Amino acid sequence: MATTIAQFPEKADGSMEGVFATLRINAPIAVLPNANKAREDAPDFRVINKRRGFEIGVVYGNLAPAPGGEENKRVILWNDPE
Repeated sequence: MATTIAQFPEKADGSMEGVFATLRINAPIAVLPNANKAREDAPDFRVINKRRGFEIGVVYGNLAPAPGGEENKRVILWNDPE
């Protein structure tokens, strides 16, 4: 069974903002599309700490419709960066 650790509403510019929450972490973050990918093996998204403004990670993945058929919900399908 999967556990939801964050929900990020998608904005018109393709970015997503929300709170990443676990037992030990509660951090407002933004997931930004990497529109300026210089190479195919560059990350698809960058994860930014909204409180401090610095990058805390990257995502190699694609957006897909979330299970349940709700059109405004999506999931990130993780890709192996190889």
